[in-house]
Parts: sequence; C-alpha cells; structure tokens
Amino acid sequence: MLTISTPVLETARLVLQPLTANDAPIIQRVFPHWEIVQYLAATVPWPFPDNGAHHYVNNVALASTAAGTGWFWTLRRKSAPAELIGVICLTDTEDNNRGFWLLPPWQGQGLMAEASMAVTDYWFNTLNREVLRAPKAKLNEASRRISRASGMRLIKTEKKAYVGGEFDSELWEITRDEWNNLHHKK
Repeated sequence: MLTISTPVLETARLVLQPLTANDAPIIQRVFPHWEIVQYLAATVPWPFPDNGAHHYVNNVALASTAAGTGWFWTLRRKSAPAELIGVICLTDTEDNNRGFWLLPPWQGQGLMAEASMAVTDYWFNTLNREVLRAPKAKLNEASRRISRASGMRLIKTEKKAYVGGEFDSELWEITRDEWNNLHHKK
C-alpha cells in the first residue's frame, strides 16, 4: 500500500495541521474535560492518565500514520493558528473511519462541520475510498447533526460502551458517489 503523508488542509476559518509529537503536551492540558470525553469510545482511559496524550499521539496516532492507515490533524483557527482547539482523524478501521473532538468554547459554531467536510473530501477524493462510516453515541446530537448535514445516513443502531457509560450507538455511512453527487455538483 502506498503511504500518503498527511497534508495541511484549509477551510474558510480553519487550518488543519498534521498531528505531531509536539502536540501531545498541549492535548494533555486541554483534552481531559467531561464535555469532550463523555461520548468517546470507552477505550479512552478515564480519568485521563498523566501520560495519556503522549501515549495516544505517539503509540496510536503517529504509529497509524506511519503505517499508512491513519491521518490525524489538529484544528487551529486561521485567526489564531498557534492555538490547538481540537483533533480530527481518518482511519482504515472497519466501521470507524472518522473521529473528532473539539474544545467546548469552540463547539456550536460550525467549526467541526467545516473540518469534517474537508477531511471527508480528502477520504474520498485523495485517498480514493469507497465508503466512510462514523459511529457515534445517539445522545451526541451535535455529532449527529454533522453527519446529517453532510449527507450521511444511519445504517445501524446497537449498544456500545462509551466513557460516559453504555449508550445506544449509531453507525452512519456515506459512499464516495453519494458524497460527490451532493458536494461536487457541476
């Protein structure tokens, strides 16, 4: 498999910078908040350990990037590019191709929707993938809105373990043809 390095992506208000080992201390400081983690998969340790971000960045994210099976970005506002406000990723994981988190002060402003559009387009039109699937807790209405707005459809519901407990979990999907028909009309 050809490994494609993670590029810088831009949206109207954001610069998506490839995740680096230097981001771990910042993530360690800003990430461990209940509003961020409650709807993340139960594989995220909680309470978050002192080396949690270092372990995740270096042993999960960057290892996946090096293997050519993951692409990870930090979200930074164009107006304050030194400030990390979230993370978004794409992975070649069955039924879990896109994930993200955003700091609470920046939620509800459409920033994650912008980032999701950029990385989803990258998934389909640079990485040439056929389908994107994204799981989420049914209670995570903000994430569900992003899926609906981008044209995804709900394909499965089941119970899954999240940091906040066992919840109804939804699996959302969109194909490359559906994506391009919706977002690249001529």
